[in-house]
Amino acid sequence: MNYILFDGDVRKSLLPFTYTRPVADIRVGILTIREKWEKYLGLTTTTITEEFLEEKFPMVEMEENILLNASFCPTENLVESVKNLSKNEAIFKGEDVIAFYTSNNQEEVNFDEYTQIEFEDDLIQIKNTWDIFTFNGKAIKQDFKLLTEGKTSQPIPSGVQVLNEENIFIEEGAEILFSTLNASEGPIYIGKDALIMESSSIRGPFAMCEHAVVKMGAKIYSDTTLGPYCKVGGEVSNSVLFGYSSKGHDGYLGNSVLGEWCNLGADSNNSNLKNNYAEVKLWSYETERFAKTGLQFCGLMMGDHSKCGINTMFNTGTVVGVSANLFGSGFPRNFIPSFSWGGAAGFTNFQINKVFEVATAVMKRRNLVFDEKEQRILEHVFEETKKYRNY
Repeated sequence: MNYILFDGDVRKSLLPFTYTRPVADIRVGILTIREKWEKYLGLTTTTITEEFLEEKFPMVEMEENILLNASFCPTENLVESVKNLSKNEAIFKGEDVIAFYTSNNQEEVNFDEYTQIEFEDDLIQIKNTWDIFTFNGKAIKQDFKLLTEGKTSQPIPSGVQVLNEENIFIEEGAEILFSTLNASEGPIYIGKDALIMESSSIRGPFAMCEHAVVKMGAKIYSDTTLGPYCKVGGEVSNSVLFGYSSKGHDGYLGNSVLGEWCNLGADSNNSNLKNNYAEVKLWSYETERFAKTGLQFCGLMMGDHSKCGINTMFNTGTVVGVSANLFGSGFPRNFIPSFSWGGAAGFTNFQINKVFEVATAVMKRRNLVFDEKEQRILEHVFEETKKYRNY
């Protein structure tokens, strides 16, 4: 069977992260949503997404296909239901379609003509940016079981203090030096060739993917994920870093999400709680105004390739777009458009040729190439986000 993940109607509410990736490639828990589906299905998937992303994330359509709503994280029971679908059957969760069996000659899908199956179990659905950190602890627990069942962890190194050792899994090549791992409230997953430096303190649920680094003396609280090749120091709580991003020094990051290729300068901090304890509002790309989150704790949402200088202060509920470069004293505003250059004193455009220079240099450090596909994606985002930059 051919499985295709589609963005659905949540794409805009997941900007700025979906400027540069389909919904399926959002990381929550240990794996991306795509990786979860592929692990359960034992098959690769392709994607229906925005036209400007299709070159990097192509779709393969066959005579018969099952389309999967990428905002839903799979479970064993859901995947079993998906595998049992017949032609013109669809699985729903309330008003939302999760999966449907179709053929390539159907130009439009009319679900009134489908047999609709209601899925009763609870599921993680990522509909808003803040859902990524809100559901991260639960997703780590699900992924931990999926990735470690039937496998044997590497031994706990001598000098490492642990609580609830059976809830800790260490992949091959990982190194942990004289640190504390507390898995009493949730699992701790240490990916292949990851490194935890001396005197770090970590509470589960926690995950770090391959080649991620926790620097000396770091304090990592529950429900935090470090994607591949991420580096983290200082204090981090309930945050998700997608991959290749760094918060390498002291400073606080809480209830936050960083995309790929982000960097927070030394002693940068974000607020995750308003002084009056009021509900946090976040910039919405759907309504183009600030929207209620229903949350008391909500920090920083930062799109791919964005950076900030040392001692940057982010106010509660700040959204930073793609390829922004922030610096200077004071609090920058709560919504910083993509390709902005500056800070509290004012902004100008971060010119696209300079963006390309930085991205080329940064990716080269990881032996990766900032190629023409990546350039064309950022060029499109640059044009699409011009309306937000009045400078």
